[in-house]
Amino acid sequence: MKSNSRLFYHLVAFIVVAIWGSTFVFTKLLLLNGLSPAQIFTLRFIIAYVLLLGYSMKGGVAKFRLFSSSWRDELLMIALGVTGGSIYFLTENSAMNYTTTTNTSLIVSLSPLIATALISIFYKAERLNRVRISGTLMAALGVVIVVLNGHFVLHLSPFGDSLAFSAALCWGFYSLLMIPANQKYDTVFITRKVFIYGLLSMIPYFMMNPVEAGIFISPSTFHPSLSILLNLLFLGCVASMLCFVAWNWVLKKLGAVVATNYVYFNPVTTILFAWAILSEQITLYFLLGTALILIGMYLADKRKK
Repeated sequence: MKSNSRLFYHLVAFIVVAIWGSTFVFTKLLLLNGLSPAQIFTLRFIIAYVLLLGYSMKGGVAKFRLFSSSWRDELLMIALGVTGGSIYFLTENSAMNYTTTTNTSLIVSLSPLIATALISIFYKAERLNRVRISGTLMAALGVVIVVLNGHFVLHLSPFGDSLAFSAALCWGFYSLLMIPANQKYDTVFITRKVFIYGLLSMIPYFMMNPVEAGIFISPSTFHPSLSILLNLLFLGCVASMLCFVAWNWVLKKLGAVVATNYVYFNPVTTILFAWAILSEQITLYFLLGTALILIGMYLADKRKK
């Protein structure tokens, strides 16, 4: 029974990463229709928060929990909202304005290495043995092969690459901070706090960029088409609300190190989605890289007997 349950947790983690890997198409469409990365992030988190808030209040106002048990825990929730929300999305999306998509994808997809290092430093019980370290490094090598796809040339852009590394660092800290949060609070409460603090921490950005805040200050200037609304609903309801709840739940069940390793699958699912929808070619490098990721993740999940 335990084996079947663990297999289910792995399946959920893969589905979440697969959905996140497909969001580039929906985000790209919204960008082409004039929305900025900050506006897209804000709109999808507003949709997700409102839906999750409604779900949380289904038991009535009396049972609804607004704040954490202590101010230290509330600071932890703020940190989760910033690292897994506003700063992560801003740095990741902004990186592509200053460096190549390949560089951004490669650097951000290596965030499990950062997460593993951070968690190993702060949690002795989560430190890896040699087999699991080898597996993590093998999966990281697989990501490099998949993303570069035989073109082993990187066009360095210090500022843009630094932004992409900042996004990877944010996700690493998000994975680290989820460990104490999951020990005290339920998944829905944590996810709701991530959404609200992700939104609140965007206020300084919009104050410095009032033009981008225009659609929130004066909604009459925003005239979305049906396709834009459907894309926003998918990003808000599925990619944000459902996937963040599922991901935070999987972090609790599998452990932060094992679950975060699934981020290695992000470029794989993106390429598969492009192959299925856009008829892009599957190469030998993709197959080799994917095989290394699968073997590496199997080894990374091996625990000491």
